[in-house]
Amino acid sequence: MRKPFLIAIATIATMTLGAWSAACSAQGYPSRPITMVVPAPPGGATDAVARALAEDLGKRLGQPVVIDNKGGGNGVIAVQAVTRAAPDGYTLLLTHSTPLVNTPHLYRNVSYDARRDLAFISKLAVGKIILAVHRDVPARNVQELLAWAAKNPGKVSYGSYGVGALPHLVGAYFNQSRGLDMAHVAYKGEMPMVQDMIGGNIAWAVGSMTTLGPQVRSGRIRALAVLADKRIRELPDVPTMAEAGLAEQELRSPAWIGLFARAGTPAPIQAKLEAEARASIQSPAMRARLDALSLHPAGSSGAEFRREFDTQEPVVARMIKATGVTPE
Repeated sequence: MRKPFLIAIATIATMTLGAWSAACSAQGYPSRPITMVVPAPPGGATDAVARALAEDLGKRLGQPVVIDNKGGGNGVIAVQAVTRAAPDGYTLLLTHSTPLVNTPHLYRNVSYDARRDLAFISKLAVGKIILAVHRDVPARNVQELLAWAAKNPGKVSYGSYGVGALPHLVGAYFNQSRGLDMAHVAYKGEMPMVQDMIGGNIAWAVGSMTTLGPQVRSGRIRALAVLADKRIRELPDVPTMAEAGLAEQELRSPAWIGLFARAGTPAPIQAKLEAEARASIQSPAMRARLDALSLHPAGSSGAEFRREFDTQEPVVARMIKATGVTPE
């Protein structure tokens, strides 16, 4: 009887010591600079949010938050850098949805799983997504774009910021559901994609209002539709996909930007990061900055973020399977 009793006491002591140690680590956290890994090159919407949050979060936490841009690899390089880091809260991931929701369904050798390898801190913002064309494309609405593509099989190209990303899936969905033959061109980020569309190297693309908006306002490209349930304030005359006659759920997919830590990061540190990130996003100053980037502020809890992820991922998985999108 004495041995089980001693084992129980030892177990309780170990658990208590672990909790005390985690609390102490959170109390002194952070004691050195934090690295925020971003799966995109400088210049795009995700990078813009990362830099805005890093500046404000650094002030709130009392330590610098350093941006580490790791573009390419459809986000795999950046995510793996975080999932292989120490679970101590000093290496964070700020990403758009693609590397976690889409990529694992495209590549067999993806070594990570968001639910298993990452701690959900907060959904920070939701993007305003539009479909735009080069100014010389002979289409004033989405139906005309699809009709033009039908008359020119193999000659119309569209861009994306990665294989299996939302822009790619939209184009693949159009090809599959309308029997079209439009060529896909993948880029290592949203900014290179937009630059090529401005240059006329691709006919159209789906992207964020953050990056495409300034080019729409300059007249270099033309917005045809918004991938949302409602029109957006910045482009009040541009219809939603449903208003354009395309009411499918696949064409209203939201795009989020979220903050994650390594799984196994002590709960008190996760809670501190969540509290400070949400406070930052909900502050008037950050809301103004996100509004300037044409993003809706979110600031959800980690638990809310994970529940939304669990709902969204299966929809994207079915879409990838239905369209037959595979790595090129």
